[in-house]
Amino acid sequence: MALNKQSGNMYGFVTHTWNAIKGQCSHNCSYCYMKRFPQNPIRLDEKEFKTDLGKGNFIFVGSSTDMFADDVPSEWIRQVLDHCKHYMNTYLFQTKNPKRFKEFKNYFPLHCIFGITLETNRENNLENCPPRSSRVRWMEEKWLDRKMVTIEPIMDFDVAYMSYWIERINPEFVNIGADSNRKKDYSIPEPTEFKIQNLIKKLELFTKVNLKPNLDRLYSSPTSQTQSLRDCPNEEHNISLKDNSNELSQISSNDETSLNNNIKRNKLAPSKKEIKNDA
Repeated sequence: MALNKQSGNMYGFVTHTWNAIKGQCSHNCSYCYMKRFPQNPIRLDEKEFKTDLGKGNFIFVGSSTDMFADDVPSEWIRQVLDHCKHYMNTYLFQTKNPKRFKEFKNYFPLHCIFGITLETNRENNLENCPPRSSRVRWMEEKWLDRKMVTIEPIMDFDVAYMSYWIERINPEFVNIGADSNRKKDYSIPEPTEFKIQNLIKKLELFTKVNLKPNLDRLYSSPTSQTQSLRDCPNEEHNISLKDNSNELSQISSNDETSLNNNIKRNKLAPSKKEIKNDA
C-alpha cells in the first residue's frame, strides 16, 4: 500500500498518486506508458484501503490504469471513492470513458477535478476506447463543475475542430504533452510545431494551457514549464450546444468535401473560415 509522491512526467500540480485498482487496462492503448511494466489482470488491491491519504494533498487517483473503463466493477469504484471521502484532499479522476462519471455522481468526494484524455479529434486504430466525440459529449454534463482536458500524447489533429470541442467542454485548464516512450514499437501521427502553436493560441482565448516538459521535442516555447493549478482560472463560459454526432470524429483535414458536408449537416462544426485557416 502506498501514497506515491509525484515524479517523472506526472502533472506538476499533482502532489501524489494513489492506485487501489491495478492491472492491465482494457483500453489497450498502444502508446500507454504502463506497457513498459509487467501487466497483471485488472484487480482491486484491498490492502490499499489501509493507506492514509493525508490532508491538503492533490492526488491523482487511478494514474496507472483507467479505473472507469467498462470492465471495472462498479463496486470497486465505489470503494475507492468512499475511501477518498475520508480525507480532505483534492482528487483528480481522469479517464477515456467519462460516461461512467455519471454512474457515480453521488459518490465523488467534495473536492475533485474530472478529466479526460483527448489526444486528437481524429479516430485511429491505436486503442480500444470510446470515440473521442463521445468523450466530449459526456464531459458537457452540467454537474461536472471542475474539469480539465489532457492532450497527451498529442497526435495530428484539425485545429478548428480540436479547439471547438475543447471549448464545448469548458475546462479550467488544458495539459499538452508528447509521446515520451523512447523504446516504442508503434508509430503515432504527430502535428507540426505550427499546428501546436495555433492550437495553443486558440485555447488560450478561453482557458489556461499547461505545457508538459515532454512537449519540448515537438514545440519550443519560452513558457513551456507547467503552471500550478492555483494559477488556473475558473472562468464561466455559457456554451449551449446540441449533441455532437459521431461523424465529427471521422473527419480528415485532407477531405475538403467531407468537411463542407459536415458543416452543412451539423451546426456544431467550426466555420469554413476556421477550417481554411488550419492549412
